[in-house]
Amino acid sequence: MAQTERGNTRESTLEGLDTAARKGAYGGRPPVITEDMLHTVLRRRADGEFVEQIQPNLIVPSGERKGQDSSVVSIYRALVEHAKKAAHPEAAAAASGRLRRSPGRRSARTPPRTT
Repeated sequence: MAQTERGNTRESTLEGLDTAARKGAYGGRPPVITEDMLHTVLRRRADGEFVEQIQPNLIVPSGERKGQDSSVVSIYRALVEHAKKAAHPEAAAAASGRLRRSPGRRSARTPPRTT
C-alpha cells in the first residue's frame, strides 16, 4: 500500500513539474549573477579587467547572501553558461523550456538500485 501511495505521489509530482515546464517555469534557486550583472562583467572584461577586479563590485541581489559580494566561481560559471548559449543558440532555446535536474536525481524511467 505504501508503494502505491509513493507511486501516486511521484506521478503527481512529475505531472506538476511537466506542467510548470510547459509554462516556462523551472525549479531551483534563482541565479546569483543576473543578466545585468553578466553584461557588466562582459563589458568590463572587454575593457581588459580581470574577474578578480570586477568581483568586489557585484552584489548578490537575493537569497541567503543578499547584499554580499558574489563569488568569483559564480562569475566564471555565468561566463561559461553565456559562452555555451552564444555557441549553440538553438540548443539553448530548446533547453529553456525544460526543467533543470540536479545530477543526483534519477528520472522516472530509471529503475531503483538494488544492493
